[in-house]
Amino acid sequence: MTLSRISLPKPPGTKRSAAAALLPFEPTPFFADKNRAFWRLQLIGWGGAMLLRSTTALTNNPDRPLDFLVLVLIATITGFSISQVLSVVYGNLITRRPIITWSLTVVALAVAVSVSAFINAWTISLYQAGSEANFTSLVLGVFYLDMTMLGAWSALYYAINFFLQVEEQNDRLERLEAQATAAQLAMLRYQLNPHFLFNTLNSISTLVLLKQTAPANAMLTRLSSFLRHTLVMQPGAKVTIAEEVETLQLYLEIERMRFEERLRTEFTIDPAAALALIPSMLLQPLVENAIKYGVSAQEEGARISLAAQVLGNRLRLTVSDTGPGMQGSRRNDIIENSPGAGHAVSTGVGLANIRDRLAQAYGEDHRFDIVTPAGGGFTVIIEIPYERDTAAQGSAEVGVTAQTPVAGQVPAAQPIGTLL
Repeated sequence: MTLSRISLPKPPGTKRSAAAALLPFEPTPFFADKNRAFWRLQLIGWGGAMLLRSTTALTNNPDRPLDFLVLVLIATITGFSISQVLSVVYGNLITRRPIITWSLTVVALAVAVSVSAFINAWTISLYQAGSEANFTSLVLGVFYLDMTMLGAWSALYYAINFFLQVEEQNDRLERLEAQATAAQLAMLRYQLNPHFLFNTLNSISTLVLLKQTAPANAMLTRLSSFLRHTLVMQPGAKVTIAEEVETLQLYLEIERMRFEERLRTEFTIDPAAALALIPSMLLQPLVENAIKYGVSAQEEGARISLAAQVLGNRLRLTVSDTGPGMQGSRRNDIIENSPGAGHAVSTGVGLANIRDRLAQAYGEDHRFDIVTPAGGGFTVIIEIPYERDTAAQGSAEVGVTAQTPVAGQVPAAQPIGTLL
């Protein structure tokens, strides 16, 4: 036997865009550091207010002496300082019940405006020494302006903080959903191998009882390699089809020691599909299902075929076998239900598991079809969005193993070529 391989070209290196090249670092969100963002807004806001008041005063009265700018500066510093105190008060109120928050906010704002108006009126009275305007008139005159400034500041404070609270809640929900998804994927993953492990360990036990230590040791070694390869994968991780086929090779080497020449494989992997990303351990339960219902159900065994091809922006995976199809126990494992107007079909734990994993990974953007020709055989067709592993370096090689048994022996796995 000869081993044929397909060598895939090295993926083109990713280049930074012109815009990205001009940026020495990734921009950080404005509110990533809330304390820094608060001080920036304070300085920008009150600085802008001072500039606006100064410009307006000079425009309305160009002959006014410039020393009145001292009053504007004092009013700005007063508003800045009082808003600092309000930020502490509001920070304690924002987490309370709404009726307490808003009632105490009104009280705090009224006190703050009164204090600000008193200070500004007092400075104006000192500036206008000898003026006939009484102090009460000055307080009332600046009260509406201070109320507008501090009222707008308070509204902006609550608006920004409520926005940040909503963002934090959304982030928390996303993290919880991600954790729940990872937990569910882990649970689904742990359903994959019990049947396979039971049969393999039972076969090893039989070989030990028959004192066939060499094949028993070979099966243990291959089982260890398979488990090491699969358990290191994260539940939600994605691998290339080339890596998934490598895992299938380890699995099929173990199963060929059980079924010998009854298990035949035929793989057709397009070069463009070999570097496509799919959820890890997606194909193994499909092949396991084909062995259970196709190979072991017939004396002559069956041929299992795997095809992967890229159709536009979609990746199509097809796993089929030449077993009895919908006959016998396989038919009994089919569960049909009709939610609404459609019909959904799930088959045993393996295929239902695959359907759930696809729904977790792609939502509604996937296809999962079961085809059962009248003449026998069973085919599962999966279509998912095409994602290419752009991080892969060098060339990828995909090899498919099969087996040519020798009479009276438990044969070693022999490689056959990938069919293109």
